[in-house]
Parts: sequence; structure tokens; C-alpha cells
Amino acid sequence: MPIRTAFQRAIVVGVMLLVTFVIFSHYLPWLATQVLFATMMIAGIAGLLYAREAALGYGFGALGGAFAGGICALIGIALAVLLGDAPAFTLGPEPRMVLIVGTAISVLTGAVGGLFGQWDAVRNGRA
Repeated sequence: MPIRTAFQRAIVVGVMLLVTFVIFSHYLPWLATQVLFATMMIAGIAGLLYAREAALGYGFGALGGAFAGGICALIGIALAVLLGDAPAFTLGPEPRMVLIVGTAISVLTGAVGGLFGQWDAVRNGRA
């Protein structure tokens, strides 16, 4: 599968999951405390999906997973900030810090997801 298609699919799935979670957490206060954890999980899933489909090696899997996870997190956290839900998972005194730190953390988890996705591709004979 072409790299671009795998990257687009991973981002679309990640953004859809994250936007859905952010909207649900906006209306369900008990869910709002888990936005950062959900963002990290979904970024890892996006990285995993990219690396499983692309199967280009561990380095490219981690790099592509980091980009996919970071893009998904940036969009999802920006939506949470726009909805005014950023204080629910405070990482700093202002929403900009939530956006920066949350995206940086999700880039890391996307890279880890990419490593696991490449491992799965190798394990199943796709790489």
C-alpha cells in the first residue's frame, strides 16, 4: 500500500476517534477528566495503523506514527480548547500550553504506536 494512503487513513481514523471523544467529553463531565489519556491512546492507535499498513521498517514506522499521532492530537486538543474544555486537563496556566504539551506527548505515543505497528507487520510477514 502506498505510504500516502496509509498515512491518510491513519490520520482520518485518529481524527474521527478524537473528535468524537472530545465532543462526548464536552457533554459528559465524568468523561472530561480522561481527555489527555484518550488523546494519547488514540495517537498511539493512529501510529500503529500507519506502521502496520506501510511496513517500511522501525525507523519509518516510528517517524510516520509520530507525525500521524501528532496531527490527530493537535486537531483534537485544539477542538477541546475551542470548546473551553482545556481546564479539565490542565497542564499549564493557559490553553496554549495544553496544546503544546499535549501534542508533544501524543507525538511520543504515536511513535511508540508506530514501533508496535511495525512489529506487527514483521510478525505477520507483511514487511
